[in-house]
Amino acid sequence: MLEVVLPIVLALLGLALLIAFVRLWLGPTLPDRVVSMDLIAVLTVGVIVTASAGSGQRALLDAAFVIALVGFMGTVAYAWYIEKER
Repeated sequence: MLEVVLPIVLALLGLALLIAFVRLWLGPTLPDRVVSMDLIAVLTVGVIVTASAGSGQRALLDAAFVIALVGFMGTVAYAWYIEKER
């Protein structure tokens, strides 16, 4: 069952990443680009966790944790910047 689900999940995550990169490229405003960067970070974590589940390598989860933290801190930094501008 896992052999069937993993490729489907990875394909859907890849499609979502492609759409998020299009929004990053075309996003007319800075908030659109920040949200798409946050989405890219979350989707990347999803890809890494899925790959870790498929391969059984727990070391990949450390990279997913770091990417999640960096993505969160980037979003918080942007929110702080917007609040400070007011």
